[in-house]
Amino acid sequence: MLRTTVSNSSDSEVDLLDDRDYVQLIDAEGRRHANPTLDRWIADVSDDQLADLYEDMVVVRRIDVEATALQRQGELGLWPPLLGQEAAQIGSARALRDDDFIMPSYRENGVAYCRNVPLDDLVRVWRGHAHGSWDPTEYRMAIPAVIIGAQTLHAVGYGVGVRMDGADSAVITYFGDGATSQGDTNEAMIFAATYNAPVVFFCQNNHWAISEPVRLQAAKHISERAPGYGIPSIRVDGNDVLAVMAATRIALDRAHRGGGPTFIEAVTYRMGPHTTSDDPTRYRSAEELAEWKAKDPITRLEKYFEDKGIFTDELKARVKAKADSVAAEFRAGCKEMVEPETMSVFDFVQIEANPVLERQRAQYAAYLANFEGED
Repeated sequence: MLRTTVSNSSDSEVDLLDDRDYVQLIDAEGRRHANPTLDRWIADVSDDQLADLYEDMVVVRRIDVEATALQRQGELGLWPPLLGQEAAQIGSARALRDDDFIMPSYRENGVAYCRNVPLDDLVRVWRGHAHGSWDPTEYRMAIPAVIIGAQTLHAVGYGVGVRMDGADSAVITYFGDGATSQGDTNEAMIFAATYNAPVVFFCQNNHWAISEPVRLQAAKHISERAPGYGIPSIRVDGNDVLAVMAATRIALDRAHRGGGPTFIEAVTYRMGPHTTSDDPTRYRSAEELAEWKAKDPITRLEKYFEDKGIFTDELKARVKAKADSVAAEFRAGCKEMVEPETMSVFDFVQIEANPVLERQRAQYAAYLANFEGED
């Protein structure tokens, strides 16, 4: 695992990164670019640790492909693929401290993997077996939020609580470009700036809010909105795991030191459908997809390793074995999941029982009793 051992950031460093283009350390051809602002934040990341990040991305992609296949085979009701966004999720998640809290949307399965959430819990809600999936307090990560943008408000509320408690931990909240058009996200930024909340707003700009392209939502870069709320922003190549890690470390350090919120726009691309119920060929071109496949976050690291002569057979075999093992465990955990008791749908809806919920429970039990004895 990578450790966050870096020096303090400054507001001027964040401002330097908020330009008209995104910052990058490893380009699509695998070339390493020097960047004085970012380089010192990842100076501790060795080639071996970069190989670990590569393994994370390959494993997470394998999980994603396996889950999509499980949905097509009728084992899951729905699945939100993250294909193409691995670097954004792994680079940011591996920058977090253990005591930092995560407020995700519904696509952050790579982040959950980094938090050691059990593999079967990744699909429990999509299989219809639970309202949530895991205990947020155990993994310091909230359950998936399907309501677009709602988690940004939750993150600010949690962050204000952290600040009032006198702790130095931070909160990171993930959302897509579409969520930046939601009132919740903009209101969250207002409150975060007002209360100096230790929140990192992490926007994965994957270019498509279901079928609406980002160019229809934003006349300028999404990262240019945050400064209007008094929040510094960073626009980073979201397919560059090293640059994402550096940017996230800068934002987290600022939050940990009481500097307040930061906005990160990670420019990436959703290469798969919005969910498995979506057909992206209806609204985007094959040429656009091909353009972004050439910027694949995993492929560029392979090119980087090849150029350095460290993409060895041993590394390839190790990563493949890990991906195969995780995929097998993931599939087995999904298919062998014990069916929940029907009446358990009322469990964990609220902390304490109340007359309304109990009346609904009794009515549903009476309804089910009508079918007793039927095949």
